[in-house]
Amino acid sequence: QGISLGEASTRMSKLSAVPGRMELIRLNKTQRTEGPLIVVDYAHTPDALTKALNALRPIANQRDGKVWCVFGCGGDRDSGKRPQMGKLAQEFADHIVITSDNPRSEDPESIIAMIQSGMTGNLANVQVLPDRAAAIMAAVRHADIKDIVLVAGKGHESTQEINGKKFDFSDQEHIRLAAGGGL
Repeated sequence: QGISLGEASTRMSKLSAVPGRMELIRLNKTQRTEGPLIVVDYAHTPDALTKALNALRPIANQRDGKVWCVFGCGGDRDSGKRPQMGKLAQEFADHIVITSDNPRSEDPESIIAMIQSGMTGNLANVQVLPDRAAAIMAAVRHADIKDIVLVAGKGHESTQEINGKKFDFSDQEHIRLAAGGGL
C-alpha cells in the first residue's frame, strides 16, 4: 500500500532543503532582485568542493554565466588539503575569492598562502579577501546576473572561530546583507 502520485507530489512540494547543503539563497523584495544565483554549501574537503562546483557548472552554462567560488580552509585541521582545494577551485571555478573559514588558532594569511600554493599559471581571476564578510560582498556584488556564486566551507554554521573565540557569523545572512538587505 502506498500513496497516489498526486499525494506524493503534494507532500514533496512542501519539503525544504537541508540548511547549508547546496542551499539556494532566496532574497526578499527589499534586496537586490536581479543578481546572480547564490548557493551555500558546507563543502570543506577537496571532494566536496569538486562535487559542488561540478554540480553548478551545467547550470551556469545553461545561464551563459560563470561560476564564482568563495571559500577558505579551517585552521587546526588537515593542512595538506589546502593546496589541493586551491588547485581544484582554480580548475572548476571561473572566479575565486579566497577568504577565512574558521582559522581557529592559525594565522588566516598563512592558511590562504597554503591554498594559493596549489594554484598555478594566471591568477587574474583569483582575489584574496581574508575578511569573510568582505569576500562574500565582493562576489555577490561583482558577479553578473547570469553567474552562480558558491559560498563554500561553513554551510549551516552560525559562528566563525578565531583565536579561541566564536563570533556570530552566518554566510546566509552576509549574502542577504551584500544583496542590499540587513542582517
